[in-house]
Order: sequence, then C-alpha cells, then structure tokens
Amino acid sequence: MTNQDNYMRIKYPDIEVPLINEDGNAFAIMGRVQRHLKQNGVPKEEVEQYLKEAQSGDYDNLLVTTARWVTIL
Repeated sequence: MTNQDNYMRIKYPDIEVPLINEDGNAFAIMGRVQRHLKQNGVPKEEVEQYLKEAQSGDYDNLLVTTARWVTIL
C-alpha cells in the first residue's frame, strides 16, 4: 500500500453524511459531521481529532479532511 492509498482511505466509510445540496458553511459542515460521528458511537477523542484537523487549514482543507473521515453523500 502506498502513502497515497493510506492518505485517501476513509476512516469511517460506513458513516454517510449528506453534504451535497446542503448548507456549505464551514461550521454547518463540521456540525453535521460531528453529529453523525457521535450518533454512530465514535469516541469523543476521535470527534475532537476530526474537528482539530478540519479547522487546521482553509475551506479546502475542511472538505478534504471531511472526505477522509466519512462518506459524503
């Protein structure tokens, strides 16, 4: 497995979060993902890690991070 394969693997592929045709505000996206992670029993520390990564850059970073954590619908 290459580093690129590992980088693009979705952490929680079974958690599906609808983002297409939804509010594209960064806080709305993070809130929606956070809610789905919690509803699916993801530990608090992991949810906090998602938020930390999602907020560590610009809007594009938020989208890439979200796509690495959950399946976007």
